[in-house]
Amino acid sequence: MRKGQQTREYIIGKAARLFNRQGYRGSAISDIMEETGLRKGGIYNHFSSKDELAFEAFDYAVNVLKERYMKAIEGKESRVDQLISLFSIYNNIVEDPPLEGGCPLLNTAVDSDDTHPELKQKAQAAMNRWYDLVRMIIRSGIKKGEFRDDLDIEPVVTYLTATFEGGVMLSKLYGDSGYMQQTFRQMKAYILKELVK
Repeated sequence: MRKGQQTREYIIGKAARLFNRQGYRGSAISDIMEETGLRKGGIYNHFSSKDELAFEAFDYAVNVLKERYMKAIEGKESRVDQLISLFSIYNNIVEDPPLEGGCPLLNTAVDSDDTHPELKQKAQAAMNRWYDLVRMIIRSGIKKGEFRDDLDIEPVVTYLTATFEGGVMLSKLYGDSGYMQQTFRQMKAYILKELVK
């Protein structure tokens, strides 16, 4: 990899963590300079604008999450185990977050809601991919006879996702992974009681 590409990726990784902690609006170019140790010109040599950097940083953050999701379900034959494992990735969010600052989908959705339509669209697209993954696991589990075949999948996916993100938010707000762990236990109980055949 060429030095210019290495520098670009370094900036993206640092910016992803900064934006995830402080938000897009809460992060100035001076913060990015401090985080990377680069001058303004060094950053703008690789990115035409703060927006371009924010879009790439968001994609990087989502990729970090995707890798953690895939690792969580890797090697699990049962779709029930896959679904439960998928929601376990934030169990130690305070001590070992997939990405410093919490969930980039949640953070970006809140940060960009009424202020940055393009970032909001990126967050929606990423959430759609998350929904697709959860749907795929549930549909596959129905076909394999692991989940009830009369499930109404959309409300299940929405409930699990909203509960999951609520646990993330509470743990981040109070700096205590116990909120997420309690949420996860309840989600696991729901999956085993309400979804499993």
